[in-house]
Amino acid sequence: MTARFTGKSVLVTGAGSGIGRAIALAFAAEGASVIAAGRTAATLDETVELIRKAGGTAAAVTADITRSEDVRELVRRTVELFGSLDVAVNNAGVFRGGTPLADLPEEDWRTLLDINVTGVFLSLQAEVARMREQPTGGAIVNIASNLGAHTRTPGVAGYIATKAAVAALTRAAALDHIADGVRINVVSPGASATTMSLRPGETDDERAARMKSESPLGRVSSTAEIAAAVLYLASPDAASAVGTDLVIDGGDAA
Repeated sequence: MTARFTGKSVLVTGAGSGIGRAIALAFAAEGASVIAAGRTAATLDETVELIRKAGGTAAAVTADITRSEDVRELVRRTVELFGSLDVAVNNAGVFRGGTPLADLPEEDWRTLLDINVTGVFLSLQAEVARMREQPTGGAIVNIASNLGAHTRTPGVAGYIATKAAVAALTRAAALDHIADGVRINVVSPGASATTMSLRPGETDDERAARMKSESPLGRVSSTAEIAAAVLYLASPDAASAVGTDLVIDGGDAA
């Protein structure tokens, strides 16, 4: 394992489970000091404990990304604890689906917009505001989905719309702020080894059997594979990647 992020401070939202936790663990394994952020203190503490047991450095900060004051405080606390904000990963998001658009509850639509779109917008604003004041700038990676800009499927129109918005927002923000020394990119995962890819009542083994015929790769992506893509885009290896949308979905959108 290399140590591409030694001496770097990394903020990961939605770090209490799933892809967010995998991203936080991966950055810590490569030397970063990690802020694990989210709404649930207990799961964030679990992530931090996993990092510390592995010899890494991390702290948990609770925040609601739909509140601008929370996001600004999150960035402030990151800098207070670790001295800078070198990398931010905007992973926090929610899924609502299972019905045609005409039957999607308005409350679900608003929740999707508030967290998946406004939450990323507010996070970007606070993160860029800090990074562009740093001599070394920074790197931001947003998490979208292959559902949206790349593929569509029935029953998840609201989710698709918000994740397509994340991809578009990323590319626009990347052009706005590369001159400020802030690189912004996006990773768009497909089905991964998290509860989100399980159908109602489905087991992990049943999902594995289904994916053998549904995915060109024949399986879901591991959370570590998604994390590896994020670390690449955040690293100096991707210094000329600006507004890149990296799809990691086993070929579904090919």
